[in-house]
Amino acid sequence: MIDLVTLGEILIDMFPMEIGCRLGEVTAFLPKPGGAPANVAVAASKLGIKSAFIGKVGQDAFGEKLISSLADQGVETRGICKDAIYRTTMALIAMPDEFSAEIIFYRNPGADLCLREDELDKPLLENAMIFHSGSLSLVDDPARSAHFAAVRIAQSSGGIVSFDVNFRPTLWDDPNAALEQIWKMVHLTDILKCNENEIQLLTGLSEVEKVAEQLLLEGPKLVVVTMGQLGSYYCSRIARGFMPAFKVKTVDSIGCGDAFIAGLLSRIIKEGKGVDYQSEEFLKPAFRYASAVGAITALTKGVIPALPSASQVDEFLAQNP
Repeated sequence: MIDLVTLGEILIDMFPMEIGCRLGEVTAFLPKPGGAPANVAVAASKLGIKSAFIGKVGQDAFGEKLISSLADQGVETRGICKDAIYRTTMALIAMPDEFSAEIIFYRNPGADLCLREDELDKPLLENAMIFHSGSLSLVDDPARSAHFAAVRIAQSSGGIVSFDVNFRPTLWDDPNAALEQIWKMVHLTDILKCNENEIQLLTGLSEVEKVAEQLLLEGPKLVVVTMGQLGSYYCSRIARGFMPAFKVKTVDSIGCGDAFIAGLLSRIIKEGKGVDYQSEEFLKPAFRYASAVGAITALTKGVIPALPSASQVDEFLAQNP
């Protein structure tokens, strides 16, 4: 039985060997497994959740590396397809400082955008308690159609739909097309995650509390806003609150948002199907837990190597009351 299924991009992140350089100044890159939905699947698995990933890689060495990397972390990989024509997607990353990143994607198209609806592993989707995805698979067909088909399957089986806006402007030819597709998903989503910049993209407003209230009217049952070093905000029909971030010495903030949402989803799954994830009673400790998962991830360079185990999170929380 799989508790969490994620779908979307799985790619090779080319991390910079040094922090403090713009993209054109980086002297060398180190390849690491990446892609936000894949990161969430791994993070959840390391927290003790049975997770699976659905996506597509190229029939190449990087594709094989990605599949084996997820499998090594306990993620079910039977939903990953291989494309004989298009290569595994790659992202080159620079970090002008430890809190910001410049990213250029090699994806014209990449294999992840070639996932077709008929390639979806329907049993995985039908049996998952939570289905999680992001906007990068909405950029173009056939992945876009496969994405929405997966949402329909998960919903029809009673699954909770979680969506991370994760807006990457350089991947879209038209910003209006991006908004159109993202809004379609907002209306279908139970748990909506966005950051402080993405809420302004969606509504034109910057005040977190007002924007979260507005987004709540569009379909989601829970709106999650992450604000980096400041903390995070939650808004449901019956609870609203702010959770300050843990103060840590950040080495690399890439992937902290993925770690955070994985932490939150893991708490929902561990509480079981009867959990009221909209309640203050659940949300306050769950957001503290998710914040700890994100904070620990910031302590190490890279994403997957930095993701903590459940015991590491428990220890961190005990040391940071």
